[in-house]
Amino acid sequence: MKKYFLTMIVAMGTLVHATAQRTPQPSPGASTTQAVGVTDFTVKYSRPGIKGRKAFQDSSALAPLNQLWRTGANAATTLEASTAFVFGGHKVPAGQYALFTIPSGSAWTVILNKNVKQGGTANYSQAEDVARVMVAPQSSNFTETFTIDFSNISDSSAVMNLSWASVTVPIELMVDTQELTMAGLNKAIAEKPEDPALLQSTAGYMLSKGKDLGQALSMVDKAIGIKETFSNLWLKAQILGKLGKVAEALPLAQKALAIGQSSGDSSFGFFKGQIEKGITDMQASLPAVKSLAPALKSKKKK
Repeated sequence: MKKYFLTMIVAMGTLVHATAQRTPQPSPGASTTQAVGVTDFTVKYSRPGIKGRKAFQDSSALAPLNQLWRTGANAATTLEASTAFVFGGHKVPAGQYALFTIPSGSAWTVILNKNVKQGGTANYSQAEDVARVMVAPQSSNFTETFTIDFSNISDSSAVMNLSWASVTVPIELMVDTQELTMAGLNKAIAEKPEDPALLQSTAGYMLSKGKDLGQALSMVDKAIGIKETFSNLWLKAQILGKLGKVAEALPLAQKALAIGQSSGDSSFGFFKGQIEKGITDMQASLPAVKSLAPALKSKKKK
């Protein structure tokens, strides 16, 4: 029994000690991740509060003007990107970087630095910078707690905002999502050249971007040869339509509709209206296509 109580006391003491190791921080840590196309941006930082003080003014203020600032508190604030990207107009390789700024009234200097282990600014070296950009600050609603977030997000760009007090500094981020996506798809096809779903998704992406439609047609033809479905027939019809081959596209769209209706595929309901509209549009355009044929022939004879 004594051994039991001794074990309980030791366990409780260990638990108390483990709990006591963590105390509230004046500038709590935070992280935010934003996907931009196929690229993930992750920011890790600490969030100081104004707490009745002033920021971005003289040397007695928080983050005084014209002095290097860690852009947060405690350890270095970091920005990590899963692919190469453009930071305020400067190309930067994929990786993790420390984020520094030099506040100014008219144009802040925003810096990415290779040394992510530094705390504060004591060990900062400009020689390790990978990008330095000038960004005009904007007046904003008052922000008590320093905040980094993302806005204006598209599949190839975003704005990273540094907000504190009544100032927001927006930094443009850009990625070549189309090139990255195609590189990933081509790599996957090289590894699985007979995968019809992969061939179809790659052809579908090319169609959505209006890119290399001849190659997209070859890919969807290969997918159809491996396994014909209503979805790859409809995809081929759309590619042909985009190439101006409406007369070839129409019967494929009609076949896709017929196969889909009898397939029992639960996804067909999503595509049904789209295919029906496509067929109607193709049928409406065919007379116009045919009426051009005599004129084209007469031009060739001349």
